[in-house]
Amino acid sequence: MRSGFRPEARFAGLKTALRAFRYRNYRLYFGGQGVSLTGSWMQQVAMGWLVFRLTGSSFYLGVVAFFAQVPVIFMSPLAGVLADRWDRMRIMLVAQVLAMVQAFVLALLMFSKAIAPWQLLPLAIFLGMANALDAPARHSMVVQVVEKKEDLGNAIAMNSAMFNGARLIGPPLAGILIGLAGEGVCFLINGFSYLAVIFALLAMRFAPRERRRRGPGFWPELREGFAYTFSTRPIRLIIAHIAWISLVGVSYLTLMPVFVRRGLDGGPHSMGFLLGAAGCGALLGALILASRRRVHGLEAIMAGGALLFGIVLVGLAMAGSFWLALPLMFLGGLGMMVQMASANTYIQQRVSDDKRARVMSIYTMAFMGATSIGSFLLGTLASVVGVRLAIALGGALSLAGTLVFARSFLPLSRSEQ
Repeated sequence: MRSGFRPEARFAGLKTALRAFRYRNYRLYFGGQGVSLTGSWMQQVAMGWLVFRLTGSSFYLGVVAFFAQVPVIFMSPLAGVLADRWDRMRIMLVAQVLAMVQAFVLALLMFSKAIAPWQLLPLAIFLGMANALDAPARHSMVVQVVEKKEDLGNAIAMNSAMFNGARLIGPPLAGILIGLAGEGVCFLINGFSYLAVIFALLAMRFAPRERRRRGPGFWPELREGFAYTFSTRPIRLIIAHIAWISLVGVSYLTLMPVFVRRGLDGGPHSMGFLLGAAGCGALLGALILASRRRVHGLEAIMAGGALLFGIVLVGLAMAGSFWLALPLMFLGGLGMMVQMASANTYIQQRVSDDKRARVMSIYTMAFMGATSIGSFLLGTLASVVGVRLAIALGGALSLAGTLVFARSFLPLSRSEQ
């Protein structure tokens, strides 16, 4: 009998891809974060366009991006220790409230027409501090909301899908709203979007956590987190690779307002749709990872995604039109997400829960901290050599770093199997 369409097989595949949604807490977490992240992407696009509109400077774009992320370098490891010692949900609540206040202050300044470029720097630092407090608790909380460790990889991939679903919606919507009403409305919407994740966190119900024995103290636990994270060579290599790609590659996003205006002769709507295309590609990558049943094989996927991302950056630098840049942004988002989500899953599957937040704080420091430095360096470079050459150089360096990583990591991972 000829095999044909089997709806029960398709249903089983969908059920596998969505298995994290069996848990009530995860459904709340996913929904609240999805709304909030959409607002955050809207604010990020509006902030970049506002900085470029006020200053016309790629250098100042890099400075603001640096200020927005550099607190992660100093605060994230400390926040990781706190998240291993304290209630992670309460830490997230505090961070969300702080970020909401920042968004409302930005909206107030815009609607009162009192905004000035210098005001964006302290506000960027304030948001960076809130994000540094939030990230280790958020990453390490996933294991609590899915309950069963075998579903952790699926939950991480679905988180990536949610993050990039928001990235698919937020930037195009922001581009349209900026053209119609200005940047202030995006800041206002983002402020209200934080209410969704706050209400979701308050609605969650957890079994009482096993009380941790009091550790040796804050600073010894901080040192223990670094020692534990870097004691394993595969994790050392992954974190180093994440930091390198973030430093020279991911920071290209900071230059998008300059690239769109001067390279493609576009406006805020063009930038929004380009970033949305990157989100669409990243969403596809996250869904592909979510449908996988096993962790085995993530090593090659990690390296392949990074290679694709580097190649796309070089191609994007040479793109002469919006319609050529659009599919390249899609492929770049796909490559970057596959690499980042695979690295996240690989690490989380190999760490103990009592040190999870500290490990993920170092992962966050490598990702966001390196991006902050890269944004400043790339913005400075673009002001000297031009935006296209700066992006192309970032892509070439990403490729070189990935080849070094693959040569060291892939044989090592095969020897562990």
